[in-house]
Amino acid sequence: MLHAVPVEDRPALEPGVVAASVYANGQRLADIDVDDAGAWATRPGHVVWIGLLEPSEALLARVQRQFGLHELAIEDARKAHQRPKLEQYGDCVFIVARTAHMVDGRISFGETHIFVGKGYIVSVRHGASTSYAPVRQRAESCPTVLSHGEDYILYALLDFIVDNYMPVLETVNAEVEEVEDKVVAGELGQSEVMRLYMLRRDLLRLRNAASALVDVCRRVQRVEVRPIEASMQPLFRDVTDHIHRVQDEIDALREVLAFAFEASMMAGQVQQTHISRRLAAWAAILAVPTAVAGIYGMNFEFMPELKWQYGYVVVLGAVTTICLTLYYRLRKSGWL
Repeated sequence: MLHAVPVEDRPALEPGVVAASVYANGQRLADIDVDDAGAWATRPGHVVWIGLLEPSEALLARVQRQFGLHELAIEDARKAHQRPKLEQYGDCVFIVARTAHMVDGRISFGETHIFVGKGYIVSVRHGASTSYAPVRQRAESCPTVLSHGEDYILYALLDFIVDNYMPVLETVNAEVEEVEDKVVAGELGQSEVMRLYMLRRDLLRLRNAASALVDVCRRVQRVEVRPIEASMQPLFRDVTDHIHRVQDEIDALREVLAFAFEASMMAGQVQQTHISRRLAAWAAILAVPTAVAGIYGMNFEFMPELKWQYGYVVVLGAVTTICLTLYYRLRKSGWL
């Protein structure tokens, strides 16, 4: 026998279960126990929405029994290192989407695994991810769209995942602007150069995750086992458009980072060239007294001006004049 728990008397959820509710005609009926979910899902006009956070194997096994989920899909849901994809197992569609969140200045990636079938939808979160509570609240506040059942919930989850890419990109964009200012001011150090490299690598991973969702959204609209309602298909196309905007923003940021990285490398090369020219200029100046001292340091009996009273003064004067002339010419040409 099924026991519906009124919304106002929600029970404490077991570990790993974020939410487990049943809806009918867009209205939330009650919070339910995971072990009753399968029976509720078979009722006409009802949809069960379960949210899990890094569930245990035992909890996943209970969910599997309730909805008859395929073992391969459950095996994938246990692991947090799956590529974004869409797979069909009987009358169930299994979707993997990558999530992104800023953690300690780095883009941290997580995963959301979604099981969608007739009368139910189960989301399994792993790693860095924003809570889907706002999705549930918005859906419950609009019974008209929620009455479309699991199709609308799937759209809402994918749209929320994609929308959460934008705060990440805004944070990266703000940091990129700071790096650009340092490049222009010539204050880019080794730590900033390494940060540029890390940001480009993280953005590439984010782009790969977003690109894979484009294929997922397209395949959702062409699933043969459980086709999406015609009225819901424009919503999934809208998610695809959002992903394309995210891709464009990522590409723009990666180009800016590439320019900043190249500019920093060029600035370093210019600085090295300037130092090398200064060293070469001073070497040329010091070569004059070194050569003269080397010549007069040889132990020959017959040396020019050895017996001349003013020989020492003339040689020093000549060396000084040549060095000053070289210094003037080199400084005028920008080598010093």
